[in-house]
Amino acid sequence: MWAAYNGLPLSLEKVGAVLGFEEQKLKEGKELIKYFCCPCKPTKSNGGRTWNLPQHAPEKWNLFKKYNARDVQVEQQIQERLQNYPVPDFVWDEYHLDQEINDRGIMIDQNMVGEALRIDELTKTDLMDRMQKKTGLSNPNSVIQMKEYLEQKGMEVESLGKKDVTAMLKTVPEDLAEVLSLRLQLAKSSVRKYQAMQNAVCSDGRCRGMFFFYGANRSGRWAGRLIQLQNLPQNHMSDLEQARDLVKAGDYEMLNMLYDSVPNVLSELIRTAFIPRPGYKFIVSDFSAIEARVLSHLAGEQWRTDVFRNGGDIYCASASQMFHVPVEKHGANSHLRQKGKIAELALGYGGSVGALKAMGALDMGLSEDELQPLVNMWRNSNPNIVSFWWQIDNAVKTAVQLHTTEKVGCLEFTVKNGMLFITLPSGRKLAYVQPRIGMNQFGGESVTYMGIDATKKWSRIESYGPKFVENIVQAVSRDILAYAMQTLKHCFIVGHVHDELIIECSEKVSLEKICEQMGRTPEWIPGLVLRADGYECGFYKKD
Repeated sequence: MWAAYNGLPLSLEKVGAVLGFEEQKLKEGKELIKYFCCPCKPTKSNGGRTWNLPQHAPEKWNLFKKYNARDVQVEQQIQERLQNYPVPDFVWDEYHLDQEINDRGIMIDQNMVGEALRIDELTKTDLMDRMQKKTGLSNPNSVIQMKEYLEQKGMEVESLGKKDVTAMLKTVPEDLAEVLSLRLQLAKSSVRKYQAMQNAVCSDGRCRGMFFFYGANRSGRWAGRLIQLQNLPQNHMSDLEQARDLVKAGDYEMLNMLYDSVPNVLSELIRTAFIPRPGYKFIVSDFSAIEARVLSHLAGEQWRTDVFRNGGDIYCASASQMFHVPVEKHGANSHLRQKGKIAELALGYGGSVGALKAMGALDMGLSEDELQPLVNMWRNSNPNIVSFWWQIDNAVKTAVQLHTTEKVGCLEFTVKNGMLFITLPSGRKLAYVQPRIGMNQFGGESVTYMGIDATKKWSRIESYGPKFVENIVQAVSRDILAYAMQTLKHCFIVGHVHDELIIECSEKVSLEKICEQMGRTPEWIPGLVLRADGYECGFYKKD
């Protein structure tokens, strides 16, 4: 954790390599752990034993002791190297609270999970039978066989990925559309989450160890583990409880009769497998537009802060600012709200036309010609945010080049002993290892640093003002969530996702009081306008 706080990798082996220790973690460790710490299969040659003990392999045992001792030596070297970069006490307090939440766990509805997996198997068998009858293929799930089948029908396709098949459905004849739709249902993978639940649940029905402290290196956010609460499918069904009851009852026939796609139903019900213990309820409370609020505050974009203070809709307000007409969600110029929304979601961190496309702008009905004007209008409406990107860019470059301390508002940028530190309003620091000024692909200057890249490798990463702003805003948002967790630590917090807390509590606990306490602005960022909303439920869901 100490290494992670200072921008280093999250494994002992990689930290040792990055810091260039002479004594490094021994790579034979995994094999030795498997040999001495896991049961072994009884055979004639090993005398029918189920455990390997030291006397069974003295040489391996000596190496195993050396391996364990080496781990401690590497840890001591890390401690010595990082002693000038301590983790603040309040971050250790957050870590301790994180461990309590992980140890507490969250209850799983095991009956529902078991029935969901059984129904999934029935669904797969049914879908496979229907596809075989439609296509005449022995294995219609095979990419090669399906491509050949489509080719015979006059369709040459390069890929059968989810996005490609979804796009094809809009243009193919009805008979092929049915086959491709069945294939999409058969390929539905989110039901694997039910299997993960079954694998991870403890004997008391609770799943533990689901949150990894400081898992996101650049911002310090939590990462998900095991079931990955951070990326569960959303639920949009109006009759969620009815569908859930049918799954719990194992009524596959009724599900098949009432719904077009049983796999989609199972996918939308994944969240509902998390339940409070008997006699209790969940209160789910989350921050409203937390990143937009933090970005507006840090950049001093006052009109946006005023919208939040007055309880306005930021998408309507943004569209109104961009198009210079009043926009109401269900009233005047409501058709413009969608453009305001996609601009808000895609453009806050320097994104342009590509970001709008990645956010699905074309799928929402926007034309290619509308995208660049949309970018221009959003930037013109938010001049302080645009200015903030380049103030941050300049501060980082100056700090790296001159080894000075630079300030932008409540943020501080310092380079010390080969590390760039960005001090956040909370006092926590973001760390960037070995920062340098380099040349970007456009021939201009950019800052690079060493970190874990998209391929999970330790390499040099290029960054610039808007990207640093994204790191900073997400980091401050994370600190606000951590502050709320400390405020509500007297409650039984069982889960959290970026801007949301899941609390298991008695029926008497007030939702209003929980939201009020969660929405308190930390003393270290005065003037920030926060709001927390929430709901009560008998099973977890996205309200």
